Amino acid sequence: MERISLSNSAFEGDNNAYLFTDDSETALIDTGDRTDATREALATALADRGLEFADIDRIFLTHWHHDHCGLAGDIQAESGADVYAHAADAALIEGGEDAWEAMYERQERYFEEWGMPEAEREVLRERMRPDVATTETPTVTPFADGDTFSIPGTELEVVHTPGHAAGLCMFEADLERGREVFSGDTLLPVYTPNVGGADVRVDRPLEKYLRALQQITEADYARAWPGHRDPIDDPAERAQYIIDHHAERSWRVLDALERLGPCDAWTVSADLFGNLDDIHILHGPGESYAHLEHLERAGTVVREGSAYRLADGVADDLAGLEDERWDLEY
Repeated sequence: MERISLSNSAFEGDNNAYLFTDDSETALIDTGDRTDATREALATALADRGLEFADIDRIFLTHWHHDHCGLAGDIQAESGADVYAHAADAALIEGGEDAWEAMYERQERYFEEWGMPEAEREVLRERMRPDVATTETPTVTPFADGDTFSIPGTELEVVHTPGHAAGLCMFEADLERGREVFSGDTLLPVYTPNVGGADVRVDRPLEKYLRALQQITEADYARAWPGHRDPIDDPAERAQYIIDHHAERSWRVLDALERLGPCDAWTVSADLFGNLDDIHILHGPGESYAHLEHLERAGTVVREGSAYRLADGVADDLAGLEDERWDLEY
């Protein structure tokens, strides 16, 4: 297995594609986005190994976001490669009109519910629609949690970890250190994947993401190969750090409601993150909503229309929680 680092100007850092090859087959996990820089980087890396797009036999995608699946259609067009992704994301990756329209409609409902101003909504409409229109979209073979695939040098086992995306998956494999994992955007070494905004199709996004992180801590993988940046030598420790991060963020949401009074997700987002631009206009209120929704189901927050307020008696407990916010339970 070889890691190929690909260009990416997004805050998560350079994307990774993972190459498996022998005399019988060549496979990739993820492809990077569809920019010229990424295409050139991947083509050059393959050429250095005596390969080209036409030699790729199978592609395994961690999820539908364009920076992970963008070149899948182009590669398939040149090679006839089989492209695999979780069933929840297959239609989006294929560019299905019905799937994308359903996504846009759900986003618009959330924009209204979150209290997003019209000017910011328009920024997102212009930002997002061109990105999903590609000239080459692949035909996708769907897989499910627990499916296994034999590839050069090892066997991949699918682990479905929704939260950041409905079809987000990791791939377990036996490698140099033992049981390792290709974690996609489920576990990143620097940033914490957005939940709530990155895929509005996910119900209970924070709950599902926290469950995925708990799976990682329990699996105690020897190493994680993420979708961005460098390998993670202690995946369980990193997963626990992100769990603690979300506990601290939930405390900050409660603190905002105490100070501001009843308010919508957009107002909470502004308190947490300040002014946002570009795709972060979606991610900020989305993440705030994910926490508010989670706290509402826990009975700590009450929703009235689009506004959220602290449940009766919660404000009295906040002062005591401030010094113990890392222990806020989920």
